[in-house]
Amino acid sequence: MSRGTQLPEALLQERESRARWHGIPLLLQKLHQSSHPNSDLTQAHEVLKELSSLLSMEAMSFVTEDRKAAQQSGFPSTYTFHLFGGVDLLVEILMRPTLTTQKKSTKMNDNLVKDCLSVLYNCCICTEGVTKNLAARKDFVLFLFTLMANKKTCLQTATLIEDILGVRKEMIRLEEVPNLAALVQSFDQQQLANFCRILSVTISEPDLDHDDKHTLLAKNAQQCSTNPSRAETNQVTLLNIPGFVERLCKLATRKVSEVTGTSNFLQELEDWYSWLDNALVLNALMQMASEEAEQSSTESSDESTLAASPLRHRLPQSMKMVHEIMYKVEVLYVLCVLLMGQQRNQVHRMLAEFRLIPGLNNLFDKLIWRKYTTSNHILHGQNQNCDCSPEISFKIQFLRLLQSFSDHHENKYLLLNTQELNELSSISLKANIPEVEALVNTDRRLVCDGKKGLLTRLLTVMKREPPDSSFRFWQARAVESFLRGTTSYADQIFLLKRGLLEHILSCIIDSGCRSRDVLQSYFDLLGELMKFNIDAFRRFNKYVNSEEKFQVFLTQINSSLVDSNMLVRCIVLSLDRFQGQMEDIRVVEVMSECCLLSYMSRVENRLSFLFRLINIINVQTLTQENVSCLNTSLVVLMLARRKGKLPCYLSALRTKEHAERYPGCLLNNFHNLLCFWQRHYLTKDKDSTSLENSSCIPFSYWKETVSVLLGPDHGSACAISSYIDEAYRELEPEPPEECF
Repeated sequence: MSRGTQLPEALLQERESRARWHGIPLLLQKLHQSSHPNSDLTQAHEVLKELSSLLSMEAMSFVTEDRKAAQQSGFPSTYTFHLFGGVDLLVEILMRPTLTTQKKSTKMNDNLVKDCLSVLYNCCICTEGVTKNLAARKDFVLFLFTLMANKKTCLQTATLIEDILGVRKEMIRLEEVPNLAALVQSFDQQQLANFCRILSVTISEPDLDHDDKHTLLAKNAQQCSTNPSRAETNQVTLLNIPGFVERLCKLATRKVSEVTGTSNFLQELEDWYSWLDNALVLNALMQMASEEAEQSSTESSDESTLAASPLRHRLPQSMKMVHEIMYKVEVLYVLCVLLMGQQRNQVHRMLAEFRLIPGLNNLFDKLIWRKYTTSNHILHGQNQNCDCSPEISFKIQFLRLLQSFSDHHENKYLLLNTQELNELSSISLKANIPEVEALVNTDRRLVCDGKKGLLTRLLTVMKREPPDSSFRFWQARAVESFLRGTTSYADQIFLLKRGLLEHILSCIIDSGCRSRDVLQSYFDLLGELMKFNIDAFRRFNKYVNSEEKFQVFLTQINSSLVDSNMLVRCIVLSLDRFQGQMEDIRVVEVMSECCLLSYMSRVENRLSFLFRLINIINVQTLTQENVSCLNTSLVVLMLARRKGKLPCYLSALRTKEHAERYPGCLLNNFHNLLCFWQRHYLTKDKDSTSLENSSCIPFSYWKETVSVLLGPDHGSACAISSYIDEAYRELEPEPPEECF
């Protein structure tokens, strides 16, 4: 046994007064003596309760405002408990039923199991090294999953597993969990939601801690292996469990009124303390209770039926609402990860079949985006950098799910209702263009119900959001994902008719928005909304009706090209398209009047953007965020090549770098970037398809242009090397064959 229980009792008593162990070593000896295999563990439980009371204060200080002071003073009781073998002893007690050789093992008392788990969790959060030691014991980790079958110990078990899996060096294989399918199928809704907390660290690819590992260079090196990752394997394991995704959809779309009765709910709350990690949860709870009183008594929503009741009656309903929101956060996260995985199409079919989107649409006004007062908006502004409030987490997770659901997938039309689908068809008919195939193929039995679809509801709250709201970023991303992929004129007009373009321009020009994330999301959305759409450019010119407004708009674009380059690409592509449609009188009118198109039509302005786009990135700093700058610069050069102007652009770049007194710097960098581009994109089908769909330029032309620019013939007018003096030539060697 561990060293603490082997020491003589007299020695421990002698040292006790000087060491200030609070009697913990002696109590551990009693616990060890009273927990032998043949005991009924009654006395052991009493000893454990006494130990737990000594350790609980330290754990409480860790999860309250006293955390900093507690960390500075250390956690002597928890440390002593661990030092004298307490953690190992509790693990042995918990696992004893699985180690006994008796045919019929004695069932361990549920309260004893709960107390063991709680003490272990307290040790994990208070004493360094305990969590890693437990994580290294694979047998114990797998055993913990079996404890989730018991409703009374499920919450404590999930909390401990989540903490342990978060520090494991190697992700656990879910297929190794004993009888996983039967275990999951036995869960009730509460157990399933707690299980989703664990899944968040078993199906997500591990985050990369250092900025250099976020670079595409590092990611490409990590993705050399053709074997599926542990996270991908775990996703497949879950999807193979009968009814798993269907139950997640039901839990995600369940109304608060459908939750179990009050008596059962209050029983659940007995163990809810481990979820109340911070005051934001309690603040949200009281806030909800107060809001119920402000709701109109004429509303028929399930969540506001107690509005006229006293606070003591409204509070349980609000507690139930917070409880449900916290469950849904976990479930939506799991669904979001599955949607982004290798089995995306299979997951999409399931989510459509189980009517996830119509279910979320029915919850939108009543739970997801309930009505707010001015004070609520201020609260969100104050917490805009914090996503730990239950309601804030819920909204963000909901928006991330919509983004993943709509992105480059034909099921995006499930976000509309039947009337809105008919509107899209009418737009196409009026414009004398064929309907998008995905729209025609949409199963109308699976679309949203009611007067508004989910996309329209989202647009409504998006336009009401305060300027400093953190939700603007996620809202814009969710709407943009609906437009991404092959450009659809009908989709754009649908959103333009709802005032989206004017709202975006107001935020960029008039609101004084300074958030880079929000600005980037709005620039990206504006680019998708306006691309190739002459009506959008007419609307733009009507809103930006003064030189002052236009200059503010340009200043916002130029403040960070990394954030705005997708919009620049949209303008360049649209200008090229419109220049080939000059027989259309509408195009001629807009081209002659639009300040934005006139600005981009000037070669010197396009060259200025090109120079800066190449200059702000290099191979070592390329990330998923800024690689778009490289692709935008390529779009400018591809369009120039189509018109036979590529040598002029390369010559202008050479002149520019000489004028800046850095001969060869820009073009060497661009050459190296294009070499990386070949390695990156020629092995990634999804990325290459995305480039083709978003630009309407065949990927073969992308590849061909890059090959021409990287041509080895120094005499070629279209090769970069021809414009670099030999003394300054620092070209990257040809990429190795294994990269292709």
